[in-house]
Amino acid sequence: MKTVLDNLKGQLIVSCQALENEPLHSPFIMSRMAVAAEQGGAVAIRANSVVDISAIKQQVSLPVIGIIKRDYPDSEVFITATLKEVDELMTVAPEIIALDATARPRPGGETLAELMGKIRARYPALLLMADIATVDEARTAQALGFDCVGTTLYGYTQETAGHSLPENDCAFLRDVIAAVTIPVVAEGNVDTPERAARSLALGAHTVVVGGAITRPQQITTRFVMAIHAHSTDGA
Repeated sequence: MKTVLDNLKGQLIVSCQALENEPLHSPFIMSRMAVAAEQGGAVAIRANSVVDISAIKQQVSLPVIGIIKRDYPDSEVFITATLKEVDELMTVAPEIIALDATARPRPGGETLAELMGKIRARYPALLLMADIATVDEARTAQALGFDCVGTTLYGYTQETAGHSLPENDCAFLRDVIAAVTIPVVAEGNVDTPERAARSLALGAHTVVVGGAITRPQQITTRFVMAIHAHSTDGA
């Protein structure tokens, strides 16, 4: 029988997220974004917060990769940082939970291994995705028992700042795929259909696209910047 991860192979996941400072911040709007993604052919949704996931699950039958983004004063880790966020997410039963699996210090000084032990003890059947930023972090995630690993945080940590997944023909993605045997999820700045297809061709198990589909303010900005650049070039 196929597992949830098996069904994601070679397919598109759409991230439907809008933070409090964004114009589309609303569980209702995110649920309609998920409907649009489903109608367009997405096979899963990545979503942030209990209220958004609950609203999405009422509208679509797709599996959900759930996260909670929450800031902690003693740590830069903010994606599903502690067991508290996992417990909250489990009230709406996402099929997969993703969490920051970088080497950065975690809230309260807890280690990733300690957190994984608590999660596995409480939710032994839960599928877990590791959001990483380096190849070493991907290897550690596999050793700790994560079910899949995503390139989500590449370029978003101090160590990787200034880098982007598509650069050098997705060299980082290829390095991660070569380093682990668990499924690798291409995520982060996959902003064109061609880059999504290329990620899969290179061996990614599945690909997550967010802002290029579900953040119209970012899409608008790209158009405006291109128009202004063209105007400047032609002046």
